[in-house]
Order: sequence, then structure tokens, then C-alpha cells
Amino acid sequence: MPDGTLLLIDDEGPLRQAIARMLELEGYTVLQAQDARRGLETLQQHADDILVILSDVKLPDGFGLDLLPRYQAKAPLAEVILLTAFGTIADGVQAMKQGAFDYLTKGDSDDQLVVVVDRAVTKARLQRRVAELEKRVGAQYSFESMIGQAPALEQAKRTARQVAQTDATVLLEGPTGAGKELFAQAIHYGSPRRSKPFVALNCSAFPKDLLESELFGYRKGAFTGAQTDKKGLLEEASGGTLFLDEIGELDVMLQAKLLRVLETQEFTKIGDTRPTRVNVRVVAATNRNLRQEAEQGHFRADLYYRLSVVVVAVPPLSARRSDVPLLTRFFLQHFAAKLRRRPLELMPEALQALENYGWPGNVRELKNVLERASILTPPDQPLTVDDLPVELQLAALNSASPDAPPLDERNLRSAEKQHIQRVLLEEHGNKTETARVLGIALTTLYRKIQDYGL
Repeated sequence: MPDGTLLLIDDEGPLRQAIARMLELEGYTVLQAQDARRGLETLQQHADDILVILSDVKLPDGFGLDLLPRYQAKAPLAEVILLTAFGTIADGVQAMKQGAFDYLTKGDSDDQLVVVVDRAVTKARLQRRVAELEKRVGAQYSFESMIGQAPALEQAKRTARQVAQTDATVLLEGPTGAGKELFAQAIHYGSPRRSKPFVALNCSAFPKDLLESELFGYRKGAFTGAQTDKKGLLEEASGGTLFLDEIGELDVMLQAKLLRVLETQEFTKIGDTRPTRVNVRVVAATNRNLRQEAEQGHFRADLYYRLSVVVVAVPPLSARRSDVPLLTRFFLQHFAAKLRRRPLELMPEALQALENYGWPGNVRELKNVLERASILTPPDQPLTVDDLPVELQLAALNSASPDAPPLDERNLRSAEKQHIQRVLLEEHGNKTETARVLGIALTTLYRKIQDYGL
């Protein structure tokens, strides 16, 4: 049996009661109102529950077609079915144009009314699910979801949040792995275009000819193998945002075509003679110094200035090391959930090693390191420095306190152990090379490894 809440607005009491009873027998909860004022009040109180509004066209205090926008404003995810005693085709067409789900004549067929209500309820539920998914996606890719509080990151978020509300072209600058695509998504979902597509394209992932057809599309017969018309990503993103990653890799000819799109919002497909119009916002990203590239003639200067209306500098992880502990805990919890186990306990020296490392691969590298550690570290053991890659173990050794305590046998042994461990790490465990670098016999190295438990 169906379930869900309907609102029935009709000034004819007996007929209203009969329709309500019929729909209640189908499993629906039916709220009733005898005029537009009471109907709007009921809708205001139960807007989150009502899936479908059934409203008479002629009410004592309002006309159905005039009331339709007010119903939609109070419950935008609900469907509206208009009922009339004397329906006309013209009124029905007008109602559908204004967004009504259907326009029915009262008393024609009870079975038809039930079928239409069932379809309207199904559509309303689907719209609610889509809205909930969009809300979740928007929350996932919002500025608030970005992990970190470092000043450099906060400055980038402030700039991006301000430009998100506009249609201005944005250029994201920053090293690979710093999170430029995350910024692009946050700009899109923080903009009025949030309900439209977000389409991403890596300009370095395609050869020139293929990139042109991916970006602009083509007409059937434009070249061998073009069996049908193909929409380009510019068309797919129309109404929304197109994210062009690694824009510095774009071929010079395609740079000229992209410049025309930014200036006129139109382009010509391969094999076509007429321009195609789009409504798309472009967000581009690069790990190069595009201004310098433009000055040296390696990138079109006019395209650079058109792309860089607003430049957002996405900071590398090395410029926001205070965020490493926050990111580390987040990723450990994330991978623990994926592996269905408790998050690993992080030893202080391991966290210190993570903070001291330079992170040339930025946040992406940190994420990969912690995923590897989450997989390989036994769940009942804490995450130690020994569970980290060689590069981070070296960072831990190099960050040891330079304050040397008074020399005695214990401290001399500690210094020798640390030095042998550092060379072993630098030589990636190659004991022959380690012995050569240390200037000792291989048998001596093996004995010291055993003595020190390396």
C-alpha cells in the first residue's frame, strides 16, 4: 500500500470528503482545507511532509492557476494537481506550462485520479531523493568540509568563497596534489550553478586531436569513425561549471578556440558550420607559472588574462604544516571506516615525522602514505615511525634534537645507532653500500645491526 501525505483543497465539502476517503483507502494520509487561505496555512505547517497538492481551480478566495506559484513557493518539492468541474484544453495547457503535474476534471474517473496521484507521489519522492543527494554532495564539496585552519588555506578559501557567487572565470594556482580540484568543486557547489553539472577535464590526459573532440564535440561524418553527433564537454557542462585541470598543457590552437568560448559563449564543433551556444563557467587550474609562460610566449597572453580574472593560490602542504595533524586524523578515520576497523593509534614520534616531512606530493602524498599505513599496520598495534616510508623515517632522524647530552657510553652508542640507521635508510637497506659508506667491514655492519636491533 502507498504511504505519504497529500493536501486536498476544495470548497465542496461532500466531494472533498469523498476524494479524501478514496485516497485514504489507497494508503495515503490526506490533509483537507476548504479554501485557499486554510490550504496555504496547512501547507506552511506541513511543507516537509506533503508530497502532492490537489487543488480545486475555483476556490472562494482564489483561482487555481494564480495560486500555483504560491503552492510551489511554499513546497517546491511537492507536485500540484489541479482539479476542475469544467476543464478546457487551453486551461490544462496553461497549467502544465506553469508547472502543474496534471489538470483533471472532477468526477471523470476515480481510477484515473488514483493513477495520476500515484505518479505524482513517485515523482515527488524522486525529487526529494535527488535534492537530498545534491545536499550531501554540496556539503561534501563545500569550503567548510576542507580540513585545515592554516592562514594560507584560510586566505585561499576566503577568496574562492567570494568569487563563487559570481560567474567570473577563476584560475587556481598551486602544486600537484594540493587540492585544486577540491577548490573547483567547492566554487561550483557554492555558486548559483550548484544544481547544474560540474564537469572536469584534465588537459594533459589527451592528445591534441582527441582533446579537441572531447572539449568541443563533432558532427556525424566530420572524420573517419564519426558515426554519430557527439556533444563536447562544453555542452555537457552548459548551465554549470567546466573545470580545466592542467590548463598549461592546452595546445595553442585549442587555446584560441577556448578564448572565443570565454568571450562569446559560443564555438563551432568539428565538422559543423554553425556556432553552438553554451552557458558555462570555466574554472582552470595549473601547477605552472602561467604569467611567466605567457611572457615567454609559451602560453597565449590574452587567454591568460581572460582566465585570471580571479586567481586563487592553493597553498602546498609545506606552507600549512600545522594542518598535518588534522589531516592525519581525518585520513586515519576515513581509511579505518573503509577497512571496517578502529582507527590506528598514532604514536607521537610518528606524528612528529609526518609534521617534519616536506611533502613534495602535498595532501595527495599524505593521503597515500596513511592509506598504506592503515592497510599494512596490524589493527592491534599503534602506528610508529617504522610503519612509515623511508623518506619519513629519515625526516624523523633528521629532526632529532641537536642538544647533545654529556658524552658517556650510552649516548655514544645511541649516536652510532642513529647514524647507522640513517645511512641504511638512505641506501634503501642495501647493506653492502651502507658498509662502504660507513667505512666498515660488512661483517661488522651485520654485528652492529644485530646488537642495535636495527
